[in-house]
Amino acid sequence: MKRLPWMYLCFLSVVLTSWAVYMFTTHSFYLYGKHLYALVTMIFGSFVAGSSPEGSAAIAYPVYTLLLKIPPAVARNFAFAIQSVGMGSATLLILGLKIKVDWNYIRYVTLGGVFGLVFGTWYIVPLISPPLAKLFFVSLWLSFGLVLWYENRKPKRIVFDAIRDFAGRDLVRLLLFGLVGGMISSIFGTGINIFSFCLMTIYYRINEKVGVPSSVIIMTIETLLGFFLHAGVVRDFQPLAFEMWVVCAPFVAIFAPLGSFVIHKVPRRAVATFLYCILIVQFFGAVWVIRPNTAQWIMCLSVLLAGLGLFVGLSKMRRLDRLSAE
Repeated sequence: MKRLPWMYLCFLSVVLTSWAVYMFTTHSFYLYGKHLYALVTMIFGSFVAGSSPEGSAAIAYPVYTLLLKIPPAVARNFAFAIQSVGMGSATLLILGLKIKVDWNYIRYVTLGGVFGLVFGTWYIVPLISPPLAKLFFVSLWLSFGLVLWYENRKPKRIVFDAIRDFAGRDLVRLLLFGLVGGMISSIFGTGINIFSFCLMTIYYRINEKVGVPSSVIIMTIETLLGFFLHAGVVRDFQPLAFEMWVVCAPFVAIFAPLGSFVIHKVPRRAVATFLYCILIVQFFGAVWVIRPNTAQWIMCLSVLLAGLGLFVGLSKMRRLDRLSAE
């Protein structure tokens, strides 16, 4: 077993020391009784964030807004803040252990995501209804999970560790998916990671064990920018979001990189199976909590069908590209 990298250990030490100093000097341990359910959610959510292309906000956002009745804006800002700790620590572990990633994927999706996040923060977020947005979110990712499951049923499915013969058209695709993913992240505090992961695994046939850590690094950069925008520019970071952040920070700094380490050690198909389970539970959990009306069900089915069409189309397009190249 490799030793833990010094970058991660230094970051963990800073987080734990800062947390301890704050909690003891302000006598704030009472916050654990106040936000116990938030903490339990984030322990699981941070492990998922480190071990899949789903950010912890994909778990926390529906639980906080629909079960704990936390305002959506608070849940989003908390997601950016807590992921800056959890996914930041996971990224340092990935880099320190030299886990394989695709740097073209990271570089250009992140660049597009910066513009998408900034645009979405000012021009999209004020227009979105939280329940409708969440149903759209889980329906689209369920369609991706179904297509990925179908692709992985093929006994001789070929996967790659990087985009082959990277060209200008690939750069444009990554920038575009990053732009749209950044807009999605501006709403939920996550999204660019799973949205771009769809492109990488379905269209480019990237190995899930490469795509997952790559998506973690992308979401880390995106979440740091989102945290800065809301805390330093928009200045709408709420006291409630800060309280939950203080409660959860030391735990996510451990469980998110633990997820990255575990997923690095298991077979590729196990990674894919874990992802299917997350997407299915996420969809039915949202439906159970929101209890969609007829119009919302129609929207869910429409998004599901449109997503199936998109991801099947990506899969077919890639096969045609490969055949024509051969």
